[in-house]
Amino acid sequence: MISAHLLTVYIAALVVVYAVPGPDMALVLQTSIGRGVRSGFAAAGGLGVARATHVTLSACGVAALLRSAPWLYDVVRYGGAVYLAWVGIQIFRSSVFALPEGGIGGGIDGGNEGSVAQTANAGARPLRAAFVKGLLTNLLNPKALLFCSVLLPQFVRPEAGPVAWQMIELGVVLLAIGACFDVLYAIGAARIANWVRAHPLVQTLQRWAFSCALIGFALRLSID
Repeated sequence: MISAHLLTVYIAALVVVYAVPGPDMALVLQTSIGRGVRSGFAAAGGLGVARATHVTLSACGVAALLRSAPWLYDVVRYGGAVYLAWVGIQIFRSSVFALPEGGIGGGIDGGNEGSVAQTANAGARPLRAAFVKGLLTNLLNPKALLFCSVLLPQFVRPEAGPVAWQMIELGVVLLAIGACFDVLYAIGAARIANWVRAHPLVQTLQRWAFSCALIGFALRLSID
């Protein structure tokens, strides 16, 4: 069992890390502004699954393999950079906001089951796309994996109990703090979405800003 003092320091470190702008934050903000809070939550879900994967891989020693095999690290790093750049370009090319989930206008004819099914499928596709973007954005970032492999062991104390249970506890806290930040970003961005829609210039600027941010993160990932 990790001591309360050590856990407090760990949480404080995570808060600082998650508060620093990065590709995860940019993706959640842009997705929530452009497609609504549900899509923002879907992107956050993909990020959460990717982080859980990184924690598991760190515990299994995969991060050590990346450190010992520079070519493998470079393969993942360049793949992640290309994907981030692609997402940034897609945001830049989008000229309008997507319609909010659930369609527009009044009700749906209750007797038309085919229309209901098509509407449900159309609403689910953006959510799946947002989830996959969140998953790949974090999963293809080897620095996220190395971050977990460096941070978590610093807070493990063999004398405090089984190391595996301590890693699980630290991993759960990491996921919980990350989810809290992602939810706050998604809700906050969704709240200003209507205002952004009402101001075309602001809409254009936010698309440029998020596109440049993601492409910048891609460049930094590729040259670091």
